[in-house]
Amino acid sequence: MLSIPFLTLHTLASYRSAVATDNGLGEVFAEERQHQIGRLVVELGRVRVGDLAQRFGVSGVTIRKDLDALERQGRIVRTHGGAVSPAGAGMERAFDVRERLQHAEKEAIGREAAALVADGESIALDASTTAYAMARHLRARGGWLHLTVVTNGLRIALELAGVSGVTVVMPGGFIRPEALSLVGPLGEGLLERVNVQRAFLGATGFSVEAGLCDGTEEEAQIKRLLVAAATETIGLVDHTKWARRSLATFCPTSSLTAVITDAPVAGGMAEALLAAGVRLVEASVRGG
Repeated sequence: MLSIPFLTLHTLASYRSAVATDNGLGEVFAEERQHQIGRLVVELGRVRVGDLAQRFGVSGVTIRKDLDALERQGRIVRTHGGAVSPAGAGMERAFDVRERLQHAEKEAIGREAAALVADGESIALDASTTAYAMARHLRARGGWLHLTVVTNGLRIALELAGVSGVTVVMPGGFIRPEALSLVGPLGEGLLERVNVQRAFLGATGFSVEAGLCDGTEEEAQIKRLLVAAATETIGLVDHTKWARRSLATFCPTSSLTAVITDAPVAGGMAEALLAAGVRLVEASVRGG
């Protein structure tokens, strides 16, 4: 399980001490500053842009550029408002960390997916960060009279809760903190009884041979139930997931209706998917 510590008074004191610089030495050069930031992330597990900007005497824009450079080097993982250590992220990154990765691509896919939804439908969303992006676009779209959303994602349920005309249905289960999802056999009773028009599902990997995959069997079990409940299944897959296999398949290619992605699919794979009857939809990434 991932644990991303927030700064306590003790660690904050250590943090300030570690980044304090002698004013007589002048401004810390970018390379040295980035080295110190990287060391802080390793030592503290998490840093914030505002704290770093204050301590190094530079702007937030400069610190964000430093963090971008460190992320490209693989030394940190960016999060909203700061960064965490890759080592602290473990085998499965926490929800807020994964949401930061390929953010523009996920927003584009989520926007395209939300545009496909018609009022009066019942749809299913998994707990993926791309489905969460879709939920935000459903909320922003508004004007719903009767839309039912079945989801095991806590963030998605909170995003859509209280939206006029939207009914949120959640299965029972155990909470997985790293994914902010409900999993386990307690949800099977509900999911085996519901019918939805379309299931919109993210994946950690996708290939023609393996289909849509997830990195954990717990999540895959819930997603299989969502696939079984749906008339159509639509994959939400950014370009980093293509031609990758994860631990557990939850939707074989033969059961897929369409895949929404953010970039052109390689010729051979595109031909194989079209031959299998899978429609490919390319979302336009804004500002990317």
